Amino acid sequence: MSPEDALQKYFGYVSFRGSQLQVIRHVMDGSHALVIMPTGMGKSLCYQIPAVICGDHATQGVCRPLTVVLSPLIALMKDQVDGLQARGIRAIYVNSSLRSHERGQRYTEIAAGEHDLLYVTPERFRKQDFLDALLQRQIRLLAVDEAHCISQWGHDFRPDYSRVAEFRQRLDAPTTIALTATATPDVQRDIVDQLGLDNGQVRLFHEGIDRPNLRLTVEHVWDDEEKLRHIKAAVNTPEFQQGSGIVYFTLIKSLERFSGYLLKHGIQHTVYHGELERDRRRRVQEQFMNGAQSLVLATNAFGMGVDKEDIRFVIHAEVPGSMESYYQEIGRAGRDGLPSCCTLLYDQRDLETQMEFIRWSNPDADYYRQVYFYLTQQSEKLRAFGIDWLNAQLHVRGQNDHRLDTVLAMLERFGVVQDLRPPGCFVVTGELPETFMHEVALRQKRERDQRKLYTLVEYAHCERDRKAFIHSYFGLPDR
Repeated sequence: MSPEDALQKYFGYVSFRGSQLQVIRHVMDGSHALVIMPTGMGKSLCYQIPAVICGDHATQGVCRPLTVVLSPLIALMKDQVDGLQARGIRAIYVNSSLRSHERGQRYTEIAAGEHDLLYVTPERFRKQDFLDALLQRQIRLLAVDEAHCISQWGHDFRPDYSRVAEFRQRLDAPTTIALTATATPDVQRDIVDQLGLDNGQVRLFHEGIDRPNLRLTVEHVWDDEEKLRHIKAAVNTPEFQQGSGIVYFTLIKSLERFSGYLLKHGIQHTVYHGELERDRRRRVQEQFMNGAQSLVLATNAFGMGVDKEDIRFVIHAEVPGSMESYYQEIGRAGRDGLPSCCTLLYDQRDLETQMEFIRWSNPDADYYRQVYFYLTQQSEKLRAFGIDWLNAQLHVRGQNDHRLDTVLAMLERFGVVQDLRPPGCFVVTGELPETFMHEVALRQKRERDQRKLYTLVEYAHCERDRKAFIHSYFGLPDR
């Protein structure tokens, strides 16, 4: 079966986009690839097509080749796999959302060769029973999705992603494809290095942000009234009447405030943020996807898995934290190829919020040591008085400090505590890693985050072509 035949049989398309076919042929020849492609442009086909071709050419049994997809997106795995299974593709996922007996059954199926495509989080490689099942199979292709998570220079670092080189060796060094929508030249080099490969072994396929139908604009505003005027103007454009729109906010309280403004003006919409219950978030996303609601006000929690073609505008009502985040979010507009507008409403006061976020997300070494001290030496008090007591000990001068959230999340990711929430976060299972005691490295990380935010300031004041500015940031020539 050719890639074109597989594309039509399983996905209903008659031709590939951009460099998809080149990438597919490259990895099917056994060569490694780093693919940087805008959100919604079909990165996943670059490993799904090789997986189904290998599966169709194989006979049932334990020698059947398997494609393993490393992904951090637990919330999307079920939807992704359900969609593939509906197309007749033998796909499965394994993550912490499954009950123990469900995981055990899936391990048995994996070892028996019943699946061609496996989605899994990198953290799963800590589990020996998973590895025992996986090593019964020939791993033909390893796909590292959201590959920017592999790099400490990236904007969404995941510690277990830094073990991918180790995973590759455990799997007998299969052909590897790393995929992301965003990676600066520094991150690109780090991804290749973390894969355990040399630059000469990995071919770069870079699609850039060459989306001529997107119009990038910045409006300098000074208060809520001006922001509201721009949002109302976008909603009232004729183009929006034939499609939909997203307005992004950094803060939930800002989102709710503007929701109230819009309701007073009779503008129907829905809202999405991380504090909503999971079922409510799912309903909101479904309403937006099926057209029951055409306008959504959202934090950056909204977007993963949103592949809606007719989004006519994406407005950032507050300054995002990095060019990477901004680039991913505007990439959700205009996927049908029709004109769409991406507008940043730049209010200099929003920078104060982002600077506070940077401080909260970059605790220093002394803070890490303090938290670890309380976890190990004050465990009885923690169990008795809970997380509020710990917050009070750490933040004597004020409770509006979220560094503890960052520390517990990082300790959980590095396997130092059982969970990032009580009571599991009070159960210490390992030593404090050297990473969190290296003051110079922690300061450099904070400074990188500050530079990323300053890039947004430069973008807002840019007088040349904004697409050229973005291309330059991501190391691409002007187009």
